[in-house]
Amino acid sequence: MNIFSRRNADKEKWGERLPPGQSATDGWPILHYGSIPLIETKDWTLELGGAVAAPVKLDWDEFMALPQVTLENDIHCVTSWSKFDNVWTGVPVREVLKLAQIKPEATHVMVHSYGGYTTNLALADLDREENLFAHTHNGEALTREHGWPLRLVVPHLYFWKSAKWIRGLNFMVQDQPGFWEMYGYHNRGDPFKEERYS
Repeated sequence: MNIFSRRNADKEKWGERLPPGQSATDGWPILHYGSIPLIETKDWTLELGGAVAAPVKLDWDEFMALPQVTLENDIHCVTSWSKFDNVWTGVPVREVLKLAQIKPEATHVMVHSYGGYTTNLALADLDREENLFAHTHNGEALTREHGWPLRLVVPHLYFWKSAKWIRGLNFMVQDQPGFWEMYGYHNRGDPFKEERYS
């Protein structure tokens, strides 16, 4: 089956859930830039800074004591695969944002990962009910390749915005490009608008 026949079959099966230019996968491709950081939970922290009333730093136990949820969603990679019906467990982004005491002038967030990766998000794209910081996927702890111990999940945008190996959020009063955005990826990345590249 060629790629066009495959996409037509996927569109017939998944309907409006499948963004344009995407094909469904049963697997979960491993894509990232650079090496995989070997961070252990005993050494892990999450830092919230920038345009906030006061910086916040959580260790793993403090983070895991926050309210937890299990959510199901679809994910879409800019490299043209989509994976449906993912079940994630973790802490809602909004629970973390409550701790940050974000200043009213903040409009964007730079997400920082162990290993140096960054990606930018409008605060409105981060502050959504379906977003979470996930440690579990489909009932199993994330593997290191997929972001253990913690990854961001922002399902309404291409998956490069769902950064792996999260270590911090920096709240900003104006937008700045993250790693892939500096190399020509779209600043927002809506898969249904095919916002792949600038």
